[in-house]
Amino acid sequence: MSTFSRAAPFIDAPFLFRDLAHWNRVLDADILKPVADEIAQKADVMLIGYAGGGVRNIFSNKPAKNLAELKGLKVRVQGAPIWSRTFQAIGMAPTVIAYNEIYNAIQNGVIDAGENEAAGVEQMRFFEVAPQLAMTQHAITIRPLCFSSATFAKLPNDLQAAIRRAGREAAIFGRQIESEEDETKLEALEKAGRLKRVEFTERAQMKRLVDPVIADYAKEIDAEPILRRINATAA
Repeated sequence: MSTFSRAAPFIDAPFLFRDLAHWNRVLDADILKPVADEIAQKADVMLIGYAGGGVRNIFSNKPAKNLAELKGLKVRVQGAPIWSRTFQAIGMAPTVIAYNEIYNAIQNGVIDAGENEAAGVEQMRFFEVAPQLAMTQHAITIRPLCFSSATFAKLPNDLQAAIRRAGREAAIFGRQIESEEDETKLEALEKAGRLKRVEFTERAQMKRLVDPVIADYAKEIDAEPILRRINATAA
């Protein structure tokens, strides 16, 4: 989407939301409409809803419950530069490594940690080499639901209305399912003794360190109005 909208990558930025309730309010308020409008105009693709809801935390080979214990932690991050910049602001040592190399990199001591949703931790068996899950809740996944504008334009009014309604309903259903599955997977892994959730006690302080970086990023990609509305939305 970033091919068609300069602000689109903001959808995937970390440290935007205070919690899952805040995330849901932002999506319900259609705050991402400027991105959707630009994509509709330039790519001829409609964004008819936003699913997602997987909460990303830090899995590590050692426990980390506060900023002091995160300091210097060698963590794998995604390739987008904003991820390295935000984790550096916290005092961590971010490294970009291919996703399929994370397990071996932790096993061999190249890195100490990574970050992902529960589904990724389970699927890739990261808990085998990094069983400590710091509950930083630093990002919540957004999954846009798309529909071809060209196809939409050919449909009669009743079917157009049905597509819009389906987008809204599917988004709500998708968010509910993904967030519920997130918790279910973590509970199962913890109950089996494969993973230990570590309460992170300084999330608010962590976000304050990152906020200036996010503000600079929003300015850089013309997403300042979106960020202002996100921050102004009550949780």
